[in-house]
Amino acid sequence: MCWQKEKKAFIFFSSALFLYFCCIDIAQMDINQNYREAVKTIKEAILRSQYRAAASVNKEQLSLYYGIGRYVSENSRTGFWGKGAIEQISSLLQKELPGLRGFSATSIRNMRIFYEEWDKVLNHQPTADDLVLNEKLLLVEIHQPLADEFNWADFLSIGFSHHTEIISKAKTLEARLFYIHECATRYWSKYTLRDYLKADLYSHRGTLPNNFAQTLPDTKQALKAVCSFKDEYLLDFINVEELNEQEEDLDEKIVEKAIVTNVKKFIMTFGQDFSFIGNQYRVEVAGEEMFIDLLFFNRELNSLVAVELKSGKFRTSYLGQLNTYLSALDTYIRKPHENPSIGIILCREMNQTFVEFAVRDYNKPMGVATYRASKDMPERLRNALPDIEDLKKLL
Repeated sequence: MCWQKEKKAFIFFSSALFLYFCCIDIAQMDINQNYREAVKTIKEAILRSQYRAAASVNKEQLSLYYGIGRYVSENSRTGFWGKGAIEQISSLLQKELPGLRGFSATSIRNMRIFYEEWDKVLNHQPTADDLVLNEKLLLVEIHQPLADEFNWADFLSIGFSHHTEIISKAKTLEARLFYIHECATRYWSKYTLRDYLKADLYSHRGTLPNNFAQTLPDTKQALKAVCSFKDEYLLDFINVEELNEQEEDLDEKIVEKAIVTNVKKFIMTFGQDFSFIGNQYRVEVAGEEMFIDLLFFNRELNSLVAVELKSGKFRTSYLGQLNTYLSALDTYIRKPHENPSIGIILCREMNQTFVEFAVRDYNKPMGVATYRASKDMPERLRNALPDIEDLKKLL
């Protein structure tokens, strides 16, 4: 009997102890959650403060450089200063202010270019608070321009070195505003900006609605992905007369069959670095089967490329489906040395602006392109195409 009482007491004590530690764990979880929320709130406040401080510093710096650029431009372009004046001024500045950085002859020329390039855009009329030095050098307080497309906060949030890179490589106002916005919102370093400028991202940005810049962390990989796909493909081996059937699935199977039959032509249309892996590629996840329409591997990207065929107009549901396929490929198929899988939706029609909006918040790299056969083209353009027999003779 004593043994049974001791056993019951032990069980009761163990249960109570277990419940006690469970309560402690739950309480600790609540405390940790509160801590995480506090950290998140404080972190956001710090980042906002740092952003405002950086913008304030940038405004002062840009105003200074803009004013110096104007002063140098007005005196050097009219011939008032002699040859080599900027080099001499830079050298004298170094003597007057030992250790002064950022005022080499090259930097001063960049300030002059900065002023001259933005002079027609910025609303830079001086105010009563503008500072005049020696009654000659006017440190202009630059103000927001009147153009609606100009984002003043973006302009002030990036440094002078970024502005210099953008001015030297982007020659139109639209392109410059694009790179300024991208630098401001994506926090590009100067070297990342250089890579995108070199690849002329502005010109390529509209070729394929995609989210590569956000989802591919490596800049060069994102650039390669942007340059590897177009926004429209001419698949002249597809018999359009067989399309537009009653059933959408039937249309897609016709397109898929035509592509598989002419896979060499399809690859040459997409790019020579593509290798065909298979169609209706099966992937199983938690007992559920999925079939990817077309699966390729791109040697340049070192990535699997899943292509989903859609016979009609783009729908947002296609992105969710493709996102799941890419997750499955990355989890079960992708090799350790390969880059993240990329998905392309190939459909007959799309509203490009709407697609760019729809795809931006997905965490897998995806793009949307359209396709058409030669018979889909206007008769004027179709007649301009060379006859296939003539091409064969030339080859």
